[in-house]
Amino acid sequence: MMKPVMKQIFDKIQDAETIMLFRHRRIDGDCLGATKGMKGLIQCTWPEKKVYLTDDEKSGFLAFMGPDDDNVPDEVYKSALGIVIDVGNSERISNQKYALCRELIKIDHHIEREPYGQINWVEDQRSSACEMIAAFYEAFQNELKIDRETATYIYTGMVTDSGRFQYEGVTGDTMRLAGLMLDQGVDTETLYAHLYLRSFDQLKFKGCIYENMQVTENGVAWIHVTKKMQQAFGLDFETASTAISSLSDIKGVLCWLAFIDTDTDEIRVRLRSRFAAINGIAEKYNGGGHACASGATVYSMQEMHSLILDADRHIVNYKDTHEGWL
Repeated sequence: MMKPVMKQIFDKIQDAETIMLFRHRRIDGDCLGATKGMKGLIQCTWPEKKVYLTDDEKSGFLAFMGPDDDNVPDEVYKSALGIVIDVGNSERISNQKYALCRELIKIDHHIEREPYGQINWVEDQRSSACEMIAAFYEAFQNELKIDRETATYIYTGMVTDSGRFQYEGVTGDTMRLAGLMLDQGVDTETLYAHLYLRSFDQLKFKGCIYENMQVTENGVAWIHVTKKMQQAFGLDFETASTAISSLSDIKGVLCWLAFIDTDTDEIRVRLRSRFAAINGIAEKYNGGGHACASGATVYSMQEMHSLILDADRHIVNYKDTHEGWL
């Protein structure tokens, strides 16, 4: 269904000669797929337009999706329409030169915190930003053109941000839009190999997680991925962060946490849950996100254990007030 804000965005893109695309820090499949997907839609439809996606932050895990564009002079930003995708607040925009753009559009699926665009299209019930880009294509498919590469970018973000279509927020519309992308010829076998095949060392790391994880009596599983552990398995931060996925399939666990040491005093936190919303806890610890998938940052072991205790109390309260959890 086309919403008025979607038509506004379509018209702005159609009228612009130069367009700059922006994503959030700590790249994931959704922000990369959404920005590359939007770029692909624009270039397929209007090959004469100048469209740039430039960012100094790279992802080894998602390198198969191809490189960004080279940096461009500030004058290009100043003449451009800026489109920021999958970023809830402006401080999380990876390339801060977004502020140079003559006009800004925000496209996002997080709870609205900061309407920093002149045009803001926010749908927090969507499972991913890529689902919104797919919906944008569907709304204007008589005018927009798409190719298999662009559809693959969009489908990648839909798959990764929805936990292979398992998370809360996945709807019939999600699946229909995913099907629309698959109809463009997405090679799912190759894509899933890129996303989910693991090296032998990564599998040994998974075994280490199971040996060292802890579970509270109320159903909070957690793991601290120390620098020593990262060095032992040759992990970069991105790979170390995948520890969160290893904790997701434990019966009786409603919340799982991964604490990942960094090269600074920051300990990055990944929070996931089923049934019980945990984004309020993330917000208390310098973060935020979706109801059942959020991120945070703590700065000491004491703060780490405080977060675990808060999560445990939260799950106790949830169990006391809800039925039907597993």
